[in-house]
Amino acid sequence: MIRFGFLILIIISLLTGSCSGRKPKLDKRNLIPEKELVSLLTDIHLTDGLLSISRINYWASSLDSITTYYQVIENHGYTKETMDKTMKYYFLNNPKKLNKIYDQVLGRLSEMESRVEKESIITLARNSNIWPGKGFYSFPSLSSNDSTVFDMTLYKPGVYTLSFSITLFPDDQSINPRATAFSCSSDSTETGKRLYVKSPDYIKDGRPHTYNLIIIVPGNRIRHLRGWLYDFDNLPYGHEKHVKIENISLTHTLVAV
Repeated sequence: MIRFGFLILIIISLLTGSCSGRKPKLDKRNLIPEKELVSLLTDIHLTDGLLSISRINYWASSLDSITTYYQVIENHGYTKETMDKTMKYYFLNNPKKLNKIYDQVLGRLSEMESRVEKESIITLARNSNIWPGKGFYSFPSLSSNDSTVFDMTLYKPGVYTLSFSITLFPDDQSINPRATAFSCSSDSTETGKRLYVKSPDYIKDGRPHTYNLIIIVPGNRIRHLRGWLYDFDNLPYGHEKHVKIENISLTHTLVAV
């Protein structure tokens, strides 16, 4: 949330010489350039937000908030007097321009907020990803032994989601390309009943498509999960494969099943 800390600077500036009813004439010389003023006000807002965090506020408790703002100004290479003059000029002589400058500040802050949220989602996804295999496959492969086969044990009950992105190119010669996955009881992986996971056929258009496979593990049952991210009906040798698999993740949601 954005607080309006920098308005304190405007009020202080106006209190020094702007109490009369006449509109003062302020020249435009030695003002902070617009681009740098946007950056400065953005940093003041960020500082204001940081000071709302109790741990940081305690660390900076020896300084009052106004002093902290002035330190931000000095870090940008300007003085309190230059800031006062700049804010006075825009506030009293060109408030519409000040509104446009502040719109740029809000735009930068919104962009930062969106970037932080996106990075947080990515970090959370990485931390919750329990996929044990490689994160990327590509065919033709540099290694003739490369395979998209997976084999793992699912110990916790709940819903598992295997998500990945497939780019299947038009010159790929595989027939009925798809993912194949099945789960079975951990004590009968070779002879036990296989529960196949529904998977759509891949689209062969050279564009990335995201697929999700849902695996349900009932309570108090350990399941084995096996399969291939890239499966097909023709023999594995003797045909050209052209596919890219990326953004692979396996996540778990603990629900009663």
